[in-house]
Amino acid sequence: MAGRIRQSDVEEVKARTNIADIIGEHVSLKSAGVGSMKGLCPFHDERSPSFHVTPQRGFYHCFGCGESGDVYTFLQRMDHVTFTEAVERLAGRIGFELHYEDGGPAAEHGNRARLLAANQAAAEFFVERLGSPEAEVGRRFLGERGFDAEAARRFGVGFAPKSWDALTNHLRGRGFTSEELAAAGLVSQGDRGVYDRFRGRLVWPIRDVTGQTVGFGARRLLEDDNGPKYLNTPETAIYHKAQVLYGLDLAKRDIAKSHRVVVVEGYTDVMACHLAGVTTAIATCGTSFGVDHIKVLRRVLGDDSGVGEVVFTFDGDEAGQKAAMRAFGEERRFAAQTFVAVAPDGLDPCDLRLARGDAAVRTLVEAKTPMFEFVIRHTLSRFDLETVEGRVNALRAAAPIVADIRDPALRPGYTRELARMLGVELGEVSRAVRAAEGRERGGQGRGERDERGQERRGRPGPDGGPGERRRPEGGDAARNAPTLDGEPERAYSIRHLPNDPATRLERDALQAMLQYPEAVGIDLLRQGVDCRFGNATLAVVRDGIASALATTATGSPAPGSTATATVTVDRVVAEVPAPFASIVQQLAVLPVPQRNAVELTAYVRGVVGALVDRELLRQKQELLGRLQRTDRGDTATYAAIQRGLVALEQERRRLRGD
Repeated sequence: MAGRIRQSDVEEVKARTNIADIIGEHVSLKSAGVGSMKGLCPFHDERSPSFHVTPQRGFYHCFGCGESGDVYTFLQRMDHVTFTEAVERLAGRIGFELHYEDGGPAAEHGNRARLLAANQAAAEFFVERLGSPEAEVGRRFLGERGFDAEAARRFGVGFAPKSWDALTNHLRGRGFTSEELAAAGLVSQGDRGVYDRFRGRLVWPIRDVTGQTVGFGARRLLEDDNGPKYLNTPETAIYHKAQVLYGLDLAKRDIAKSHRVVVVEGYTDVMACHLAGVTTAIATCGTSFGVDHIKVLRRVLGDDSGVGEVVFTFDGDEAGQKAAMRAFGEERRFAAQTFVAVAPDGLDPCDLRLARGDAAVRTLVEAKTPMFEFVIRHTLSRFDLETVEGRVNALRAAAPIVADIRDPALRPGYTRELARMLGVELGEVSRAVRAAEGRERGGQGRGERDERGQERRGRPGPDGGPGERRRPEGGDAARNAPTLDGEPERAYSIRHLPNDPATRLERDALQAMLQYPEAVGIDLLRQGVDCRFGNATLAVVRDGIASALATTATGSPAPGSTATATVTVDRVVAEVPAPFASIVQQLAVLPVPQRNAVELTAYVRGVVGALVDRELLRQKQELLGRLQRTDRGDTATYAAIQRGLVALEQERRRLRGD
């Protein structure tokens, strides 16, 4: 393997490269005076140009976001390549032969360039043949899945003719040798010599993060094709399936910009997502999602701050469930939050787009379920929760999952969710989770591990154990997320909460529960903390109130005190993770609109009642959905659901005073 590139070559390549030409491929540059050019910064959104380039100095700087560097820095930031890859890419562009510290030219680099050229020539050949009469079966396959000629062009889809050596002869005519074609994985060796690896198939080019074609995936179309449904390029010097993600070249900028990636299962799913507006979709290439894929994605996501999202989509069948559990096994390798999205009726994104349109694909991604919730539900599904033994065994199986959650801000919420799912006391579940945490600390600890499985060192956890990276729960939290190891934490603030009606209701209800729990009343208070919250930051405060309220169930309140007396600001502050203490204190002093004691009681009970009413409405809609799905012949289930609907409606009327 070639060593380090000689520094003199690095400087020579940079000197021969006009930085304005490289940046100009991504940014529209205009003259900004002598020796200077400017344009809109590609690294942040802006309306007036603050991104300046000085070609003579080979340097760029944005006065808006502070990004700056040379041509190598630009390629590393824009295309998410390593420094060595950036140098080799520019050297290939100008035809400069690099030398490495081992003393000679890198033959490997020259071979790599030839293999990339062979793959590019093959990609062009396949695209051209998609328009031939022979490729009608391929065009029909695409059309039946909602992809027109423009979609095929956008993704470079082509057709491999059903021929022994059509591609081989074409590429030999372009100057490539049989050895080079074999090294590129384009041909196979048989008794009669080399022959085309892909024959009579629809072909997708697989590109690396820089957009260079490194391999292909081919789909079987003909009945007499006895090969596998999908046939990929074998492992080569430039194609390693464990490191390549299909569609990443198209999705990388939107991934970096939105800090979200959607992982789907196939080439057509990637196409369907992009055409539906989910332009951050990618897929693995004939292998499971693994450690090397995560390394690539973390680099593109900028997965250091914990503000990103990784959304996995899986089929609803048993294979999809297994794939989800495999993905969960790698969840800890991300700093970003992980989610699972399963389409209705188990449809994959391609079929979902065909059946229900582009909007349904976008809704699928937005209606994602947190990975931990999905895994907990999957774990509980293995047990009969109608029996005591089933609930006990389910708790034993699920408690370690909750205990394993890195983010201490999430753990209390999932403890409550687990208690809700099992239908057991919160205190019992909390004890099981704490016991699981203790067992884990007795082993290898909860410290986050890097891609090599080695523990990261950070500040101590709340129990004095290994430090943990923390992740914010939602978009509003992300703007004031606890920073990385060694950096001071910033507190969450109500100033960063969204101003939509749903969030305002949650904020006002928490404010009422914190400031006037006695006026709210114990019954309404317990109903309030049982409600689901849409805002993740406020959900942590709700969990803090619920934990304080649960003290009466596991401990003994002071003589003469009431259950609501346990809901004090200090107690709730002690329950929530440290960064959330500030928002609890802010909610505790935020003025409540009122003129006298009567109006105050009416207001606080009214706003908490409105929160509970919203939760009851949600439960009503869930029951109505179950009612529609229930067979009328199942009279017992049908009647039970109807009774539930009646009870919910009665409770809603009671809250409203009807």
